[in-house]
Order: sequence, then structure tokens, then C-alpha cells
Amino acid sequence: MVVEKPTHPPSRDLSPDPAGDSQRLDDGSGASGLDRIEQATPLRAPYLLTAAIGDDRVGVTITGDASTAVVELRARGPWTALLGEHVSIQLRLCLAGPSTVIIVDLRHLEDPHAVSLPFWLAAWRQARLAPAPAHVVFCLPAETALSGRFRSRQGPQPRVCATLMDARIAITERAARADRLHARLAPLPASAGAARDLAVQACQTWNLAHLKADSALIMSELAANAVEHAGTDFIVTVTHGGTGLHIAVRDSAARFPQPSDLKIHGPQPSYSERGRGLQLVHAIAAGWGTIPARGGKVVWASVDHSTAA
Repeated sequence: MVVEKPTHPPSRDLSPDPAGDSQRLDDGSGASGLDRIEQATPLRAPYLLTAAIGDDRVGVTITGDASTAVVELRARGPWTALLGEHVSIQLRLCLAGPSTVIIVDLRHLEDPHAVSLPFWLAAWRQARLAPAPAHVVFCLPAETALSGRFRSRQGPQPRVCATLMDARIAITERAARADRLHARLAPLPASAGAARDLAVQACQTWNLAHLKADSALIMSELAANAVEHAGTDFIVTVTHGGTGLHIAVRDSAARFPQPSDLKIHGPQPSYSERGRGLQLVHAIAAGWGTIPARGGKVVWASVDHSTAA
């Protein structure tokens, strides 16, 4: 059990950057990748992140840790407006969830003239100034033009690390700055009950009795899904963030939940009803989604006072 300082509320308002960055990348259409994404229909749960967008040469790859507190985003290939849109989509999905730290790995980005700098600064500001901020660290070799442009800026600027290991070390203290309980469980029917007990313990520890019923039910459903569909050992994590809880279940199965797995437009299940899986999670969570992890995935959900039964 790790007990430190609380992080932030579980839900995020993905409003445009209040800093109004005027230097955003223009691809000739009069709007940057971030501008077009911000003007799109607001995101709604489930927030289903895929492991990668693009191909082996150009694209974006996402990896999260077991609690989803830390997410690594890797952009690769020549910088284009299309790549910027792909990054924007993935960043918005990251910010919709409980991530508190995002490492942006640009070691394999091809941008010899650093034309993408305004885009990355706008993304950093959007995460930093959001109602529930996320800390963004960039990973970039020191000899690149983009790194030089980052480091030569005046005023507030993002953290830039030369290697991925340096970036991971730099965020260690911040990532650990949370109230967190976790357990590793076997793929056995009894494990759903053990996971549920962890959620109850978390609510008792942090004086969140009003969240106990929903948190226990969501944890039980996510753990039962891991037992039934993944069939691997799995890690359950409960994190206290602001006025609510983040619940995460990390397994070693490659299959991700799909929108077709949900029947979200029919009658909503009763809160007391057991065995409805993701449909029930969708009905009572403030938000939920998936994030790829090394060798598997994390399914997460947030519970706060606005969703408590």
C-alpha cells in the first residue's frame, strides 16, 4: 500500500487551451491539428485508446502503467499535419482518463527544422492548464533542432530529457504523489471478491463511504471480466484523486473492449445488478476506458460524488 498526497479529480473538461497559443502549426487549411480536434464533437466515454495509430514508419504508439497514472506517447516518422492530428486524438483520450503524467517520446520524430515546436507547446499548455492538469515531459535527443528550440525559449517551458530513462526518472516523484492501493491477483473466481474488498478498503481509508457501493461494484465487474476473458494474473489499483477514485485493472490479454461489446442505448441496468460487465460500468462510472500496457492492457473507470448512488 502506498499512501502519499492526493492527485486530481477523476473527470476532465477538455476545453480549448485558455492560453490561446497563437503559434499553432498551420497546415495550410487555416487550422492546426489541435484546433481541429478541439472543434470536434466533445469526447464521450468509453475512451478506448488503441496501442498504435499509423504504420511501422509513421504513427503514434501509446503505453500506460498498471494504474494509468503514467502514459508514454511515442510519435515517429516525418512531421506532418496528419501526424499532428493523430497525436492530438491520442492526447485527448489520455487527458480524458486518470493519467497525471504523460511522457512524449520524440526520439524517432523526423523534424529537422523544428517546425512542430508550436504544436508541442500548445499540447503542453493544454495539458498544463486543464482543470485537472497533466504533467507533460518530452524525450528528445539534445543534438536535435527541436530540442534546441525547446531549450532556448524564454519563460515557462516544458521539461525536456535526452533519454527515455531520464524522463522516467524525472517523473518518478510526481507519479508516486498519490494515495494508492494495489494488489496482484490470480485468474480465479474468488479474485473478483478480493478486488471488491480492495475498493471497499480504499473508501474506508480515505473517508469516501458515499462512493463505496459504486466503486466496489465497478471493481468487481472489471476484475470478473479479467478473470473470464483474459485468464491471466492481473493487477488491480485504486487511486484517490481529488473528490473521487480511479479504478484500474491491468491484465496480460491483447484483446481490447470494443464499442460493439456495449449495448448502451437500451435500458440501463440496476446498480444492484451483478454480471452485466462493461454495460454496468458504462452506466455508473463518471468515465471509463482502456489504455495499452506492455504485454497487455489496462481497463480503468472513475467514480466521483456526481455519479455516486
